[in-house]
Amino acid sequence: MNPASQPTCQIVKPGNAFDGKQGLSYFQGISAETVGSHRLCMHLLTMPAGARARAHMHEAHETAIYLLSGSAHTWYGARLENHVVLHAGELMYIPAGVPHLPANLSNVPCTAIIARTDPNEQESVVLLPDLDGLVEI
Repeated sequence: MNPASQPTCQIVKPGNAFDGKQGLSYFQGISAETVGSHRLCMHLLTMPAGARARAHMHEAHETAIYLLSGSAHTWYGARLENHVVLHAGELMYIPAGVPHLPANLSNVPCTAIIARTDPNEQESVVLLPDLDGLVEI
């Protein structure tokens, strides 16, 4: 095997941002696009005060969130009927296929590390515009 074709460790500095389908800007991190990852994606999200995402789900992958600072509200379920508040230092798990809508209702930004089991940053994001109006913020 050619040594140049073997996988290697890489450092990624989350400097470049991209706009996700969900309506939020993410800092690029570990993904198929940045390092050639095959099974995971991990990036940094800072949600400005008052920001909210579009209702969506990740069709084929699970999501894990660790909130570094601030607090974030998330509505989830078939009709966004459930509501939780995630605080700094807490983790949240979102199963594949579960509709959800996160928002920062505070007057300060919140920052999270987000990991997903799909290595592509946006490939299995499914927007759910019919659910957007169910949560008034």
